[in-house]
Amino acid sequence: MNATAAPSAPPAAPAGPRLMSLDALRGFDMFWILGGDFIVTTAGKLSGGNDQTWTLFGWLAGQFQHKKWDGFAFYDLIFPLFVFISGVSVVFSLTKETQQHGRTGALKRILRRAALLFVLGIFYSGGLAKEWPDIRLLGVLQRIALAYLGAGLVFCFVGARMKALAGIIAGILLGYWALMNLVPIRDIALDKTGLAELAEKSGDLRGAAVLKSETNPSVTANSPAWRKARELFRQTKDRTTGQFGPGHNLANHLDFQFLPGRKYDLFYDPEGLLSTLPAVATCLLGVLTGVWLRREDFCDKWKVIYLLSFGALAVIAGFAWGMSFPVVKKIWTSSFVLVAGGYSAMLLAAFYQIVDVWKCQNWCQPFVWIGVNSITIYVASNLLQFRTIATRLVGGDVKKALDTNIADGAGNLLIALVGFTLIFAFVNFLYRRKIFLRL
Repeated sequence: MNATAAPSAPPAAPAGPRLMSLDALRGFDMFWILGGDFIVTTAGKLSGGNDQTWTLFGWLAGQFQHKKWDGFAFYDLIFPLFVFISGVSVVFSLTKETQQHGRTGALKRILRRAALLFVLGIFYSGGLAKEWPDIRLLGVLQRIALAYLGAGLVFCFVGARMKALAGIIAGILLGYWALMNLVPIRDIALDKTGLAELAEKSGDLRGAAVLKSETNPSVTANSPAWRKARELFRQTKDRTTGQFGPGHNLANHLDFQFLPGRKYDLFYDPEGLLSTLPAVATCLLGVLTGVWLRREDFCDKWKVIYLLSFGALAVIAGFAWGMSFPVVKKIWTSSFVLVAGGYSAMLLAAFYQIVDVWKCQNWCQPFVWIGVNSITIYVASNLLQFRTIATRLVGGDVKKALDTNIADGAGNLLIALVGFTLIFAFVNFLYRRKIFLRL
């Protein structure tokens, strides 16, 4: 397959053209990241449904909300699906790079892309607009960068040896479980309610009010609440193991102690330090899938059957493991990796069968436009604010008229649809002119 593959590696095709199904699935995933969920939930409200009802839109509304902590909904799949797809892409891009420039060229590509993604992630989160320590170092793009870095390095040195890749994935998942389950931590939960109480005890009543009312307050290391939390954390003498609750687990405690800068969830981050390790395993599941798709000794039919079977087994195993090691996205538990990876594999199998095997491709073109420029449109949506532009076009009296004459929320639905029309126009413009901005 390439210079890094062992002689026993299964036969694989030379680096060839991009899989349209992979671009389409990436675009499908990015569609929801860009706000497709808002269209579904708004339409659900117009139909009278919500996540507490048994209507179709009511059920969908529940699926487009992250679980508060443990459990799994469709919206919890969106981020790990993108990481999984990045792993599949590793196989195709690095195989070509290795064939053209050797392993050294592939390593340079990995390091360059990971560094650029990481810096871009900091910029996306606000860059240097605020003073230190109110700058978030880890986030979505940074996690993608680190997962890509880890999976890319593994693929460079392990190659297409599927058993070795599977062994590394298993080792990461079991190792993370052992750390989270067996390493003693201080018996203190760093949750929002506790933080508000700490702020009140420190005399910062205004800070306590913010902590109680805001869903994502920024508490920096020089705030009274932070100093009080650190004091109580250090004073806690009792130790415990096997804890997986919010703010009461090894991953969150390590973020609190060692992750500098601003954290997304108060004193810890869902894209934190230790939980990056199993994210690498998610990316490696994508690598394993990419290796399978490139094999020449199996026809497309068996490739799809294998992916569907593997995906179903992974989901079952993940939920079974979740009975003792809960399925939690915010700390990326090993059981979460299996559940999300299984669903990702089944989605890719469906897209591969429909788009690349059956050649039913017209329906997915808008997703392809997004998929080939996914990072570009992700950052552009942050900078250009397409929904804000849409509000300037159909907000105000237009929105009021729709809300009054049709139903409350109809105006917001129109704004969302116009916003996506602008997004599709933008990515279509790039696609037609063959402008593909890749890192």
